[in-house]
Amino acid sequence: MSQTLVSLFSSRRRIKIQPYIYTLLLTSLFLPAVANAADITQQLHYPRQLRVMPEMRDDADTLLRIAEQQLQQQAPSKAVDSLLKALELYYFKNDLKAEGLAFDLLSQAYIQLGRFKEAEDAARRRLAVARDTKDLRGQVFGLNNVGSLLLQQGDTAPAFEAFAEAVSIANSIKEIEGQGLSLSNLGLATARLGDYNKAIKLYENALTYRRQTRDPIALANTYNNLGEAYQAVGDYQNTISTFGYALRLAKMTRDRVNEYRAIDGLVTAHTSVGRNERAFELLAQRLELAKQGQDLGEQLITFESYAQFYEQQGKYQTARNFYERAIVISRTLEDSKKEIYLVDRLTRILKK
Repeated sequence: MSQTLVSLFSSRRRIKIQPYIYTLLLTSLFLPAVANAADITQQLHYPRQLRVMPEMRDDADTLLRIAEQQLQQQAPSKAVDSLLKALELYYFKNDLKAEGLAFDLLSQAYIQLGRFKEAEDAARRRLAVARDTKDLRGQVFGLNNVGSLLLQQGDTAPAFEAFAEAVSIANSIKEIEGQGLSLSNLGLATARLGDYNKAIKLYENALTYRRQTRDPIALANTYNNLGEAYQAVGDYQNTISTFGYALRLAKMTRDRVNEYRAIDGLVTAHTSVGRNERAFELLAQRLELAKQGQDLGEQLITFESYAQFYEQQGKYQTARNFYERAIVISRTLEDSKKEIYLVDRLTRILKK
């Protein structure tokens, strides 16, 4: 007879997390996906008569290192298997700190698999470990992980509460990295709730801490968030300068995610004020970047952006050509949803 992970953990400690926190990485973070697989509490079993051997800790640590390598090699399914086995061993060794690390990695693995509900469950358990061990820094990052996953799934209000709690804890221990991260995420949730002016203040506050950590990727992410908030309130001067900061930082670190985000923000901003030549230059940069990286997904997005750019100017034949190129890539990627959308846009143009 076997026992599941949920009963296994509840028999030793109760997870003291408020329900409102649970109703990730990420702009543009991530698009929500439905997790159809079984919950991890139904996956992890252990034999009732399992003996705790002296070498068990070494075995668990080895499994953890293997899982890290598997994640780096984009083999998340294998990483899940390794981590579930490691968690069994850590449980019997009563090693909460190691359990916390394993749950962190497990959450990452499920994110790579697109199984966000299970990723959220693992993130909650990592947070529970941090609470049980009174690890305040771990609680800050655990709350941010849970909040990010909730935000991705459209649960904005509980995500806001998680980020707000993270800000409070980070401030209490003066954890600079945690303060910057938590304020930036709280700004993101605030923007999702429609209060862009408040979000701008939160992002600006976050920047004061993120500059101190000298993490250009984190800094570029917050600048992009701030640029999107300025864009939402129609402040195009600040929109352009803020996205410009993000773009320079992203180029410096070869941070492609933030580089694409900054370019997209700048294209929209320049187009909105009639600076079409600059928008065209940026689109050309985007396409070259996507080609260099042999990234078909980003090439598709770029062709679609070109099509929209020319459609707005009434140059329907050129727009049609770019929509057709985007459709070809969507078929190559077997992205039927995107293909249907692009075909609809093309059909509309043909009627003009």
